[in-house]
Amino acid sequence: MKSALPISLWLTIALCSSAFAQLAPAAPAKMISNYRLQHGEGRVTSDATLNRIAHEQAAAMASKDVMDHGVLGPFSSRVAPSKAHRSGENIAYGYDSFSKTLGQWINSSGHRENLLMHGATKVGVASAKSTRTGLTYWAMVIAGDYESPRSPSSKTTKSNHDEGACRIQVAGLCLPADLSK
Repeated sequence: MKSALPISLWLTIALCSSAFAQLAPAAPAKMISNYRLQHGEGRVTSDATLNRIAHEQAAAMASKDVMDHGVLGPFSSRVAPSKAHRSGENIAYGYDSFSKTLGQWINSSGHRENLLMHGATKVGVASAKSTRTGLTYWAMVIAGDYESPRSPSSKTTKSNHDEGACRIQVAGLCLPADLSK
């Protein structure tokens, strides 16, 4: 009987570490990237902000046992903290593994379009289980076209006119003192 405890402990650790690895943020990003690369799009990396947004969506759906993009309000408001100019969301329920959920999204034209969003560079994926029904709810947020932050000192204005030749400058446009120019 002494050896039974270590074996059962080993099995418990193995199962728990397997479940943890499945939920590690890099695993879904890698799977999505592999799919994107097969279809001529670039890799995506896991993003903490998008993971949080996806987690909030999955948890809200699980707590209400409803699959609905609007369960927490409009997507555009929920994704605003990411500061991305383009984004999309996929949701699902029923599968306990991300690989099966990804397969479902790949087989759906609208979900596939989000997975293959041109210019996407970041992704967040989360799941939550309903305590009432035991269903697993999934949310994925993918985004791209991030604007790099600009500091006021790094702003450059191109001008075809000498500053002294401008009578009025508005939003970088020069209205010359001599209107014949």
